[in-house]
Amino acid sequence: MIYLKLFWSFFQIGLFSFGGGYAAVPLIQSQIVETNQWMSMSQFADLITMAEITPGPIVVNCATFVGQQIAGLSGAIVCTSGCVLPSVLIVLALSWMYMKFRNLSIVQGVLIGLRPTIVAMIASAGFSLLLLALFNTSLSELVLSDFRFVECVIFAACLVLLRKFKVNPIKIIFGSGIVGIVVYLLLETAEIKLT
Repeated sequence: MIYLKLFWSFFQIGLFSFGGGYAAVPLIQSQIVETNQWMSMSQFADLITMAEITPGPIVVNCATFVGQQIAGLSGAIVCTSGCVLPSVLIVLALSWMYMKFRNLSIVQGVLIGLRPTIVAMIASAGFSLLLLALFNTSLSELVLSDFRFVECVIFAACLVLLRKFKVNPIKIIFGSGIVGIVVYLLLETAEIKLT
């Protein structure tokens, strides 16, 4: 029964995650944290982090990680298959239809109409991840006293490096990981000395 539930959850994510990547994060959060309660918000934040630093599409990586955690290797295969199957079927159908009807104005209208929706989904996912990084919670459970100063400084520095100096995102990921390790080791060492 768990395999069917895993397959169906990730089939829905694969079916409705238009725009892929970060646009799918709210859908993944809804299925994993809210609907099925397979993970807490903190575990979900760790999942997104691991899926992001692992090569491959974020949705497929999330499916594989969740399946592995819930039902082992067979769960990982079931979740990944459920996630990928809608895309394979839809891309096959759409590529045939697009090649046949690409000059119709209705097709162009659909594509134009989907663009703002994709941007809104990506912005929503980004906002959710920002709250998780800075407060370790969702908007509904936000407590200002839980603000994380170190994470805010790392976020601001990374944003400046990405936008102003156009530093390669891979360097940013590795650099911020190293900075996080060093800062938290120093904070832990200072805390031990104080106690």
